[in-house]
Amino acid sequence: MPAASTTLRVFTASVIASLTVTGCQALDDAGVALGRADLVNDLAARMDRALEQTWAADYQLPGGRTASIAQTMEPLRSAYTWPEGKITVTQQAVTRCETTSDGRSSCVVSPPVLTAGRPSVVVYTEARKHNLVTPPAVIRLLTNAALDREASIEQSDTTLAGHHATCVDVTRAGERFTACVTTEGVLASFTGALDGKPAEITLSRYTDTVEATAFDVPAEAKVVDNRTATS
Repeated sequence: MPAASTTLRVFTASVIASLTVTGCQALDDAGVALGRADLVNDLAARMDRALEQTWAADYQLPGGRTASIAQTMEPLRSAYTWPEGKITVTQQAVTRCETTSDGRSSCVVSPPVLTAGRPSVVVYTEARKHNLVTPPAVIRLLTNAALDREASIEQSDTTLAGHHATCVDVTRAGERFTACVTTEGVLASFTGALDGKPAEITLSRYTDTVEATAFDVPAEAKVVDNRTATS
C-alpha cells in the first residue's frame, strides 16, 4: 500500500479518535460536543472510505464553470479537471495540464510518486492551488469546528444529483460554511471560504463507473515528457 495514502488514512483515523475522546470529555456540557464529534466522525469516515473506491463526479462552479473528479482502484489512478487545467496521477506518471483562454493546452509529464494512482496529496495540493474544494479541506474545517466549543453546527439533509446527502451548517468565530456529503462519501456541495478565499462547488453528476478517457490529456495538447530526461 502506498506510504502517503496510508498516512492520509491514519491521519483521518486519528482525527476521528481524537474527536470521539473530546466529545466524551464534554458530556458535562449537555452532550453538545459529543454530538458534534459523532457527526464529524461519520462525515470524515465516509469521505475516507470514498478515497478507496472507484467513482467519478462532475461539479458546478460559480459563473457557470465546471470541474470533475475521477478515480479508479484497478488500475490505480485519479484525476482532477477544472476549466483552466487538469492533473492526473497514475502508476506511470503525474501529468499536469494547463489550458489557455483560447483553448490551447500544454501538459508536463513527471515521474510517478510513491502515491501513484491514489487520490493523493499531490492531487489535493494542486487542486487547492486553483481554488477547488477537496475532501481533506472539508475534513479540516469540520475538525476545527468540532473542537471549537463556541461553534454552532446544524445538521440537515438534502438530495443532490439524485443522491442523498448529509449537510452541516457551521458558524464559528470568523467563518461560516455549509458542507454536504453523500451517503457514498462524495463531497456533494460546499459554500464558504478556504484559505481565506470564497469557494463554492455543487455536485451535478455522480457515477461508480469511470470512462478511461477521464485520465487522457486534452485533445491536441502539447506534451513535454520529463520522465525521459530524469531516467
